[in-house]
Amino acid sequence: MSEEKTYRVGAIGRTGGGGFGHRLHKSTIGVERADLVAVADPDGEGRRQAAEETGAERTYADYREMLKVEDLDMAIVCPRWVDCHEEMVTACVEAGCHVYCEKPFAPSLEAGDRMVAAADRAGVKLAVAHQGVYLSQIHAVKRLLEEGRIGEVQAMYTQGSQDHRGGGEDMMVLGTHLFNMMRFFTGDVAWMSAHVTTAGRDIEASDVHEGYEPCYLVAGDCIHSYFAFHSGVSGFFSSRANHPGGGPGPMGTEIVGREGRLYFRSAASRIAIYSHGLWAPEDRSQQWALLSLEMDELEDGNRLAILDLIEAIEEDRDPISSGRDGLAALEMILGAYASQITGARVLFPAADRSHPLERLRAGKEGP
Repeated sequence: MSEEKTYRVGAIGRTGGGGFGHRLHKSTIGVERADLVAVADPDGEGRRQAAEETGAERTYADYREMLKVEDLDMAIVCPRWVDCHEEMVTACVEAGCHVYCEKPFAPSLEAGDRMVAAADRAGVKLAVAHQGVYLSQIHAVKRLLEEGRIGEVQAMYTQGSQDHRGGGEDMMVLGTHLFNMMRFFTGDVAWMSAHVTTAGRDIEASDVHEGYEPCYLVAGDCIHSYFAFHSGVSGFFSSRANHPGGGPGPMGTEIVGREGRLYFRSAASRIAIYSHGLWAPEDRSQQWALLSLEMDELEDGNRLAILDLIEAIEEDRDPISSGRDGLAALEMILGAYASQITGARVLFPAADRSHPLERLRAGKEGP
């Protein structure tokens, strides 16, 4: 990495409308080659607090003014709510800024396509805040798989948080991390199918609604998705609303190989291995064991993402979690609805880029 350039960075927030996301405005703290010089937020108190937390010298009520005045190299699009992402990301890339964007990436495939195309036209890098894939322990898991620690990988099982948001919103807000991680380990999806229900019945147009935290349209309180990856691996995702023990804890991934299994929750602070090909809990000789991996407990996924974005710029490669990766994770989310509505497999990439729940609500599609 060249030591010649320090990147001028601006953070865009929206207090009362997704705020500064999951502390994305603090991503550059401790990154010597990234200098956060300004923050933008239409809310005065939000601007003041963000400047205090980051040490930004200047604040703006309008992010467009910040982009015009500050001559930034990089912009961080922080709000959690997806309704503003396309507008903000497009303005940033058109100003020549590389972008780090909060997840979920976009409200629809059409919007995501436009954002990726805009970044390509501008010749800038676009990264998405799927923090997990930047962590050293996740890269350690990938190395274990590549080294054959559990043999040929056959399947991946993931589950969401399964709290009050369980089902559609859980899949959109947190499932995007899981889907991005599945692709990080196993590559692209060839096709998928899914079953999406509300109160035990197949979803209907009347079940389509805005998420509790605005993430555009969602539906269903129970979702089971199946993914067929080009690599031959089978992938599974499940989420049920208000499941006993629901919350951040249950969110996790189990990777099944021919000779063993790996399991980790959330950010993989603890990784367990079952070193046998078949699950036989009655045999006490076969037990799960915690792996001892060298990890930095103070790792910050956002900070690592900024470091990787700088490297991606200077090496002219895609970020570890790029805009295309964010779009591919969204395709796995919306594909569940498309499969449920049509009663058929969904081939990737999806030919119809319109939102399947918009089609269902408009009565344009059904099984």
